[in-house]
Amino acid sequence: MARLPASLSLDLDDQWTYLKTHGEDSWKDYPSYLNYAVPRILDLLDKHELKITFFIVAQDAAFPENKPVLREIAERGHDIASHTFHHDPWLHIYSREEVHEELSRAEGYIEDATGVKPRGFRGPGFSFSDTVLKVLKERGYEYDATTFPNILNPLARAYFLWSTNLTKEEKETRKGLFGSWKDGLRPNKPYFWNIDGASLLEIPVTTMPLFKVPIHASYVLFLATYSFGLAMAYLHFSMAMCKLTRTQPSILLHPLDFIGCDDTTDLSFFPAMRVESSKKIKTMEAVFRHLKKNFQCVTMKEHADMLRERPRLSSVSISRAKVSKENVAAL
Repeated sequence: MARLPASLSLDLDDQWTYLKTHGEDSWKDYPSYLNYAVPRILDLLDKHELKITFFIVAQDAAFPENKPVLREIAERGHDIASHTFHHDPWLHIYSREEVHEELSRAEGYIEDATGVKPRGFRGPGFSFSDTVLKVLKERGYEYDATTFPNILNPLARAYFLWSTNLTKEEKETRKGLFGSWKDGLRPNKPYFWNIDGASLLEIPVTTMPLFKVPIHASYVLFLATYSFGLAMAYLHFSMAMCKLTRTQPSILLHPLDFIGCDDTTDLSFFPAMRVESSKKIKTMEAVFRHLKKNFQCVTMKEHADMLRERPRLSSVSISRAKVSKENVAAL
């Protein structure tokens, strides 16, 4: 039996994006780790012969000093997609006009920096809405990769808000961050959004089949702070569940999966950011080896192309307000 495809993507969230979301005023100086983090990530991917998709925050692409390192991502054969311009995790409250402006601006700067016009999208903080999906379709995007069908969403948001210095008003804008418990009922396998008779491919960030708990690299690294063996057992069991249920995993990476406390101390409020980078890289190499052994590792674009060849993907009507019976049937 042929190996299932597994797409790998990295949300290229820069240092300032984490500080901004966390409510730290220092984000306004746009501190960056791209010039040392990206080459490290690219070299590690080359070592393991992996090509992945980078979801780029276009504000970084607007800074001239970042253009060479962003261009190198494309030159080394990786796929390019959009992670918006401003990296606002409250994208779900944007108007139609604001979403169009956000995406248009992002497309221009990303294409200028990398030479590639993005055709894939992921919302910051897994933020999306009916409006966002409609605008993506109008602008000709090939897929969305925002949904995160995870039953722990409210707990993750509660921890995040508890750990911040945000005002009451600022917390209100972030109340949709990571999604609600109902989002845990959304399909875990790829499907098509039905948008006014048209369709848009959705490739969810894969969670553990049946259990709907996160399995992407940041969670594996968090477990590794307690036990490397426990982290690997969790990964192996998760991937075994994917194979058992014929779930084609879409695995999410972040720059913080490859940098540690020896690189920066400004992000110590994030789990696993008190670990040295060498220990993180050791874990990530084990993750890559296991994925390559068990799946056909592809970019998001390649995964989307493969999925469009399947005759019977589920179709789900767009609705942020509730999870319908049709959504549950598509699980």
